[in-house]
Amino acid sequence: MLEIHKNYVLNEQQQPIAVQIPIAEFEQIEEILENYGLVKLMDETHNEEQLAKNEALKFYQLLKDSNVES
Repeated sequence: MLEIHKNYVLNEQQQPIAVQIPIAEFEQIEEILENYGLVKLMDETHNEEQLAKNEALKFYQLLKDSNVES
């Protein structure tokens, strides 16, 4: 289990309003969330039609081209 070292930020009334964590731990949390999201997406699309390699490459290129134009 990931240990998170938290520092609480308090307001004038000594109530917690934010949390600080080391950047390395934040990056680990981001990676865990991204991996979880990817696995969920893969599970959700498991039964959908799969593209052949050439079709997938063409589709990927279209996505890249549309992002460049935006």
